[in-house]
Amino acid sequence: MRCPYCNFGKTRVLNTTHDVQGNVRRRRECQQCHRRFSTIERAILTTPLVIKRDGRREEFDPHKLLSGLRIACSRRPISSESLDHIVEHVLHTIRQSGEDEIPSTMIGDLVIEALRQLDEVAYIRYAIVYMGLRDLEAVRKEIDRLRAQSEDR
Repeated sequence: MRCPYCNFGKTRVLNTTHDVQGNVRRRRECQQCHRRFSTIERAILTTPLVIKRDGRREEFDPHKLLSGLRIACSRRPISSESLDHIVEHVLHTIRQSGEDEIPSTMIGDLVIEALRQLDEVAYIRYAIVYMGLRDLEAVRKEIDRLRAQSEDR
């Protein structure tokens, strides 16, 4: 690590701490000018490309996912923290897959399951778009299926 003050190439680590995001903070001292400074180290994690239904590929955008969740959950008693947790879970799962490309349906399946457990109305709202429920009969069938599952519990 080069000193940011004198550009000397040798520094000594005085202290190392870890924060909640998994970053490493190091307090350093230059071996030449003896000035102190801090560095932060973090892993650079890449996310796989998302293969859309029409074959296009694009970067996974957690903000786009969160926006869709907010629309599905508007005027529902769901905290922002819960939505952030869903996005983090999806992001963690797709990174853990180890794949360079993942189908958008994998993301949709993760979200739809999380919403089903969180709020049934938000689940139906999201399902109308994700599952392509085109008419009232299709929506009714999904609601009936959801009610049957609730009664089995």
